[in-house]
Amino acid sequence: MGQVVLVTGVSRYLGGRFADLLLSQSGIDRVIGVDVVPPPHSIGGAEFVRADIRNPVVAKVIAQAEVDTVAHLNVIATPMSAGGRVAMKEINVIGTMQLLAACQKAPTVRRLVVKSSAAVYGSSPRDPAMFTEDTGAKSLPRSGFGKDSIEVEGYVRGFARRRPDVALSVLRFANIIGPRIATPMTDYFSMPVVPTVLGFDARLQFVHEDDALRAMLEATVGPGVGTVNVAGDGVLTVSQAVRIAGRPVLPVPRAAGGWVGRIVRRSGLADFSPEQMQYLAYGRGLDTTRMHEVLGFTPDYTTRAAFEDFVAAARGSTAPLMPALSRAAVGAERLLLGALGRPGAAS
Repeated sequence: MGQVVLVTGVSRYLGGRFADLLLSQSGIDRVIGVDVVPPPHSIGGAEFVRADIRNPVVAKVIAQAEVDTVAHLNVIATPMSAGGRVAMKEINVIGTMQLLAACQKAPTVRRLVVKSSAAVYGSSPRDPAMFTEDTGAKSLPRSGFGKDSIEVEGYVRGFARRRPDVALSVLRFANIIGPRIATPMTDYFSMPVVPTVLGFDARLQFVHEDDALRAMLEATVGPGVGTVNVAGDGVLTVSQAVRIAGRPVLPVPRAAGGWVGRIVRRSGLADFSPEQMQYLAYGRGLDTTRMHEVLGFTPDYTTRAAFEDFVAAARGSTAPLMPALSRAAVGAERLLLGALGRPGAAS
């Protein structure tokens, strides 16, 4: 008998592609995708089960299908897509807690793979040049996706202590980017005017969406590797990335980061949080030694190549913009300029 894999978050882009990809691998007999809504995209030969991981019913799905591998991809970074910050936290934290409780009770479960984020390291001026997996955050995220990711990993460590027989892999991804995925970073660099933090030029790392899927696949079919950073080689600064994207910039004081985030979200152009302005001020670097040596994975795309692939796809799909989007872009630009007292603002 081959693996029976349960994938959470299958109605989101990455989860759907991952479920489809799994069935092309030898040794995997069955893939079950769960989510609260049916996937809007094809998941290939994977089975879809409508289930909320916040509900104990997910335990019945695991038991009835005799699932031996759980790939948890349903940790959400975008509050708007989740129905707001409260709903996002419930899905991320309560959902993970319920899922792990179900896995703990299921004797068939032998492998757990969790899609986590480098957001657990936070961003501060006291950060090391590169975070290893054993380096703690110098300034813990106090809200948003970063805080959720820390809580998720805390529950996963508790699960590992209670079920030491389960092979565990936690992949801390740098910002995932690519031609088809939509994330806060792709939204940010797609804005008609990109707000940057005045006086700062942070280092950024990216991982291409295809490489993220390949890394998840490696962890799903291979042995447990513990916690591993995943990022493309090299770094880009914010100014370099903006030039590659061909976008004009609007430098704003760091103290105005929360205010800028609210305007951006209100405009509908990006699901942008204050914690991301902190990241765009100080950046973050990941040491990927364990990715190469323990996970045995080398990304096909460097950080720069991943970003360039995203930009090339974005340029190929920009014309013509929908009138509503154009109006929103103009409105957001005028709001930013007007609040900062710049010429060209609407009266």
